[in-house]
Amino acid sequence: MTIIQNLHMDFTKRVVINTEQQPWLPSPKTGVWRKPLAREEAEQGHATSIVKYDAGASFSEHNHPLGEEIFVLDGVFSDQTGDYPAGTYIRNPKGFVHAPYSTHGCTLFVKLHQFQTSDTEQVRVNTEIQPWLPGQGGLEVMPLHEHQGEHVALVKWPANERFLPHRHFGGEEVLVLTGEFKDEHGSYPKGTWLRSPHMSEHHPFVSEQTIIWVKTGHLPFDPHQHYE
Repeated sequence: MTIIQNLHMDFTKRVVINTEQQPWLPSPKTGVWRKPLAREEAEQGHATSIVKYDAGASFSEHNHPLGEEIFVLDGVFSDQTGDYPAGTYIRNPKGFVHAPYSTHGCTLFVKLHQFQTSDTEQVRVNTEIQPWLPGQGGLEVMPLHEHQGEHVALVKWPANERFLPHRHFGGEEVLVLTGEFKDEHGSYPKGTWLRSPHMSEHHPFVSEQTIIWVKTGHLPFDPHQHYE
């Protein structure tokens, strides 16, 4: 098994990864595979990954210090609390214990050990049935979670939409779910993960309808550091 640690843990650096081009690496559990995006230690601490469960694969009962955040990309993810189809957003706070599995297989976007200590809310949102709300310009927004400056949402961009140049206090993280997201730095097709540091600036736009998962306000930063 390949052990990866201290991967993309400098939060002052911009990171762009097309996860569709990454190889699957085995996890400690047979039938569960990963594409690491950021990782602190081999099997503990801060981690962001794409995770795939083969049909019938499972993990032993466990919890996650400082929480677990999941977005189901395809298939059905399950634990003792229920079955969660593609499009489900999940937050399991510190102290929650489960034994996850997938009967027919699934693919997940997973973030571990990244909750604020005061964030104890358990969240289950099926975005396939949740209404879209009007956002700025022609955007539509689906809020998923908010806690002390951290915001998580889906954002739907209509074809040819452009947004004003802007910065994000506490950084921005994006996973492109459909279409192709763009800015002055490049183009990011479905499956691309982007992490931009505190107070970084960009001018995003799209040519085709695009849906992104986006989180802002959550990245650590040095208040004495100068950010471009």
